[in-house]
Amino acid sequence: MLWVKAFHIVFVASWFAGLFYLPRIYVNLAMVPPGSTAERERLLLMARKLLRFTTLLAVPAVALGLWLYLGYGIGRGAGWMHAKLALVVLVIGYHHACAVLLRQLAAGTSRRSHRWFRWFNELPVLMLVAVVILVVVKPF
Repeated sequence: MLWVKAFHIVFVASWFAGLFYLPRIYVNLAMVPPGSTAERERLLLMARKLLRFTTLLAVPAVALGLWLYLGYGIGRGAGWMHAKLALVVLVIGYHHACAVLLRQLAAGTSRRSHRWFRWFNELPVLMLVAVVILVVVKPF
């Protein structure tokens, strides 16, 4: 079980690293001046590659978490685990929102400002802090 837990932590940390940086690329994309095609295309390429890599990291993170929950019963029936699972669903939704936003940015249909993307970029930090507190402190 400790190997599963260790790899779960590694994949979760790696997944979140991607979720921390991907919206930062969106901030830069929102600030690209009109006519800067090369800069825009380079940032879009970076964002696409990072989204793909981050998605590949999310799959084992979620799978190993499910293994710990269903296979070993970690947190089963505990209130903190229910809250953590709700946050995991929010993180998956955030990840999906990143993909939707990238499609909009690539199509040129996003009307969001770089300030909006800066605020959007802070959400995974708050979710990670909440998850870590729930898992370590187990407040309920």
